[in-house]
Amino acid sequence: MPRIAEIEGTPNPNAMKFILKEPLTWGITCSYDNAEQARDDPLASALFELEHVTNVFYVDHWITVTQDGGADWHELTRKLAEPIRAAPAADDHSAAVAAASTTAIAGLSPQDQQRLEKINELLDEQIRPYLQGDGGDLYVIGLEGNQLSVHYQGACGSCPSSISGTLAGIENLVKSIEPDIEVIAV
Repeated sequence: MPRIAEIEGTPNPNAMKFILKEPLTWGITCSYDNAEQARDDPLASALFELEHVTNVFYVDHWITVTQDGGADWHELTRKLAEPIRAAPAADDHSAAVAAASTTAIAGLSPQDQQRLEKINELLDEQIRPYLQGDGGDLYVIGLEGNQLSVHYQGACGSCPSSISGTLAGIENLVKSIEPDIEVIAV
């Protein structure tokens, strides 16, 4: 049962980040945009049962919940805390984490796999820590030619600055190692 250590606002006024004392996962992100997507996840399903919840994103020691803007955060936070506290803490699944990290590069040529690994290293060092600090993350969907497809998760998924300023910043950073790359959010 994860205990809540802290609750933080995010740059997205419709998202709240819960920092936990015990992990929910070990490196595996869980991101859901609706109750149907979350049907096999007991924690996310319980959160979507609450009125106004529009997105659930969690990894390791934190969870971000996004609402539709129609709820009072003080009241909704109390309701969200119950299923979060009732969720089981994660077991160590190191093998699952390793398998999940190789999924994005499956089917790519060895050259494109190397390119994607370098891009992910750069994102891991200079982008993801900041997005995670704000209750979100970035998942690389794929690399086709000079087009890198990314998907924002958590608080970043519905934050207006993600699609404009942050995306341009990511593209400029990735261009430092791939000058002809175009980054698109999907």
